[in-house]
Amino acid sequence: MTRCYHSRMECLSCVSELDHCHGTLVSHEDDFVECTDSGCRDLDLARHVFTATCADVDGGCHCTAVFVEEFAKAS
Repeated sequence: MTRCYHSRMECLSCVSELDHCHGTLVSHEDDFVECTDSGCRDLDLARHVFTATCADVDGGCHCTAVFVEEFAKAS
């Protein structure tokens, strides 16, 4: 739940001093994870409200193409 003061949104997790990140945690096919927030210091899933797979990222990801190619070879 967020509070709004003078059209400025406040993050309730910040106000509550909870350890969290405002970025999106992106997981790749090879289990590598990264965050869209360059200042993120902990890639734990519990710290991130927003998550995505690399396939969801605009333009895709090179590891998704490699995964599809390897799957096609295995079939």
